Amino acid sequence: MLDVQNKSSEEAVDGVPGASDPEPSAGLPPAPLRPYLILAGVLCGLYFLYSWLQYAHFRTPSWDLGIFGQSVRAYAEFRSPVVDIKGPGFQILGDHFSPVTALLAPLYWIWPSPVSLLFGQAALFAASAAVVGRTAQQILGSRAAGLALTLAYGLSWGLQEAVKSDFHEIAFAVPLLALTCRALLLGRWTAAVAWSAPLVLVKEDMGLTVAMVGAVLFLKGQKQLGAALAGFGASAFALTVLVLIPAASRAGQYDYWAKIEKTGQGTDTSFGQVVTDALASGDRWEMLFYLLAITGFLALRSPLVLLVLPTLGWRFLSQDPNHWGMLWHYSAVLMPIVFLALVDGARSVRTSPRGWLASYGRVAVPVATAVALTLAANLPLRALTKPETYRTDARVGQAREAVAAVPDGASVEADVSLLAHLTADHRVYWSGSSQDADPDYLAYDLRGWSQQVSDPVQLASQLHPTARYEIVHRSEGFAVLKRM
Repeated sequence: MLDVQNKSSEEAVDGVPGASDPEPSAGLPPAPLRPYLILAGVLCGLYFLYSWLQYAHFRTPSWDLGIFGQSVRAYAEFRSPVVDIKGPGFQILGDHFSPVTALLAPLYWIWPSPVSLLFGQAALFAASAAVVGRTAQQILGSRAAGLALTLAYGLSWGLQEAVKSDFHEIAFAVPLLALTCRALLLGRWTAAVAWSAPLVLVKEDMGLTVAMVGAVLFLKGQKQLGAALAGFGASAFALTVLVLIPAASRAGQYDYWAKIEKTGQGTDTSFGQVVTDALASGDRWEMLFYLLAITGFLALRSPLVLLVLPTLGWRFLSQDPNHWGMLWHYSAVLMPIVFLALVDGARSVRTSPRGWLASYGRVAVPVATAVALTLAANLPLRALTKPETYRTDARVGQAREAVAAVPDGASVEADVSLLAHLTADHRVYWSGSSQDADPDYLAYDLRGWSQQVSDPVQLASQLHPTARYEIVHRSEGFAVLKRM
């Protein structure tokens, strides 16, 4: 056993804390990497298979994959990240500040398709699972616990819903947060700063999470380092939303303040009323309950759980119902935090004078694994066990024909179901935001409108009154028109 008294906390990365030492210390037995890489490979395969099937069968749930596909293509071509899907000439850094997505450009050079983004996200999520599981083994001293928690985390509802939601920039935040929490648990304070600081390049709200990492460091006795990181995170958030995003935005402001300031009906709402509505919302509290329930509520024993507060704060205050519940990708960044908080909590209760609590700490990982597997029975990846998931129906064939009917290099306006399939080879607009632009082609999913469309030419004339279009391809569900 190493002499831990002569080691600095910066070197304390590989030892099991003794019964009288609740803080990380040197001497942790190393956890082998190989089994966690194997599990991560399996999870990556499952994530990507689901994402690819969803893309290949034109089941894209939103326009986001098209948006990110367009922005990453711009980075790959060394252009400014203009996303015409959001509006002609729309500068995406004036919407959300996520320059980190430029890191996907090399992958896009190899695989120039939005599918490459789906693979990148799958790999990032899977890598975070390896970090969580291996850390659990080192902290708890049990390979079984580490492997079980890798599985529980990898199948957690937050990650599965993010996979179902196609690609989002938070894919980079997930492993960074896992590595940050690992460093905090192992007492590697400088590493915690190094892993958390880049979060400010993932999305503007992550600056507040970085500030909270600083607060946790402060609570752990690293007062100067913690205060400096907290100041950096808060300053980065303010700089981003008050200066950088408005500078890139046509409106000259950060548009998402309206998610808090206004209700869904667009009427002004006082901040006090916003808070009251948030606290009275069952959907918000249900999401919080499940977030803690997947850890058997033992995450509450760790200061790491404080890192969820910034994300939960803006989601509770948001007036957009999409932010409240367990759907979409918004909870993915919370998963590494609560699972590693569970690990910390299980360690902390080992020496509790309350016998029941110490006993519960010993079974917390099996409980979390059982909860995760039970919930997984009704989560997206279960679709991979169903034969119908792999079947190609007539609609898929019609959609492929519609995409093929648009010549490479042409500008095209399309619906959500077709957007991502066109971004690699075309200048793409969304049918709801093309404004005064009259693209070369229009590609419509006729069943995607509020009412069945019987005359695509009439629809085109309504959307583009100054241009004339003729049908060049028509099927039961899709129509492609060319500007005359």
